[in-house]
Amino acid sequence: MEAKSGETKDVGGRARGVVLDGVRALALAFVTLPGAAALFVLSVVSIALIPLGVGIVTTPWVLTGVRAFADLRRMLAAQWCGVRIPPAYRPIPKGANPWARCFRMLGDPATWRDLGWLLVDMTAGFVTVVLPAALLLYPFEGFALAAGLWRVFTDGTYVGWWYAFVPISGQGSAVLAAGLGAAFLVTGYFTVPFLLRVHFLLTRTVLSGDQGELAERVRVLTETRRDAVDTSAAELRRIERDLHDGAQARLVAMGMDLGTIEALIEKNPAKAKELLAQARKSSADALTELRDLVRGIHPPVLAERGLGDAVRALALRMPVATEVDVDLPGRPGAPVESAAYFAVSEVLTNAVKYADADRIWVDVQYLRASGGMLRISVTDNGKGGATIGAGSGLSGVERRLGTFDGVLAVSSPAGGPTMVTMEIPCELS
Repeated sequence: MEAKSGETKDVGGRARGVVLDGVRALALAFVTLPGAAALFVLSVVSIALIPLGVGIVTTPWVLTGVRAFADLRRMLAAQWCGVRIPPAYRPIPKGANPWARCFRMLGDPATWRDLGWLLVDMTAGFVTVVLPAALLLYPFEGFALAAGLWRVFTDGTYVGWWYAFVPISGQGSAVLAAGLGAAFLVTGYFTVPFLLRVHFLLTRTVLSGDQGELAERVRVLTETRRDAVDTSAAELRRIERDLHDGAQARLVAMGMDLGTIEALIEKNPAKAKELLAQARKSSADALTELRDLVRGIHPPVLAERGLGDAVRALALRMPVATEVDVDLPGRPGAPVESAAYFAVSEVLTNAVKYADADRIWVDVQYLRASGGMLRISVTDNGKGGATIGAGSGLSGVERRLGTFDGVLAVSSPAGGPTMVTMEIPCELS
């Protein structure tokens, strides 16, 4: 009985997953064709207007929209099917004028891959999302015909409708249509998740371009190594500055006070007692600053109780209501834990400062199906508009995660909500 119950639960869970993938495919079908077609036409028209000068202003805006559309697909690919499509856009100097921005973007091979992907997305991409949705929805037309809908199209003396390749001319052919619909439904049960994954694999094939995987890997490692070195150097300078301006200064002052106390302890006991109280306060302040410094390097709660409890403790200090859901069957390595913790801290700080949110949700989970992946999602109900780049804190988060081959995806339409998803490949102990 227990085995049958477990099998029933597995079938029910798979059925829910298939239906969810079908709904996702249907939603993509409504976005893929019109979105890709509109952006492709706008891009072509804008580039064509460059000789007239108008395109120099409009092209960067249009191509930014294309990149946002591609980044949305990257995020959905990672969240829905575990397909990682890392962006490979060349950076644009901050404060660049429209002329520089326009030709910098046009000179980026990733821009032309995006435009080629729009063509593929509105054709083959559209087919790969319509097909799984059709396999789940089309069968119900066959069932409806068998239930009596055939009478709307024919009185039984002629062919009044076709269901796939079955001519509907009466109850018998309608029952045959229902059988064919059941076959479609069974086919969908086993193929819908695969077809949705094929859509995202097709997207990755086009967006990743023809650059060799090894060359891309070398480029990413070079950038992340440089970022890691720069970040480490900046962190060391911060620690040195905090020690010099904070605890060290207080300890020096306390040493001077103790020397004065030693000289006054017999001549002026009252003054010595006053200085002793001041020295005690200085030592307490120095200890507090040292603890804050240590917490900024590696929080004790993170070392002692792990990432889940550290994020919960972080949420308790937020001035905004923050809910945390953790599903970690073990602990990642200490470097990964530290990077994830400070990434969450930065994202939460950004949400509090800029999003005008009154509620934040943090979801921490480990995905074994994706080859071992720590996934953290931070969602707020604020005003939206968050972006990576332009000196935002999210750029630092992206660099921090990049050191571990992690990725950052941001969905933040105007008006909200904002969802920041971080993924780091790792193993649990």
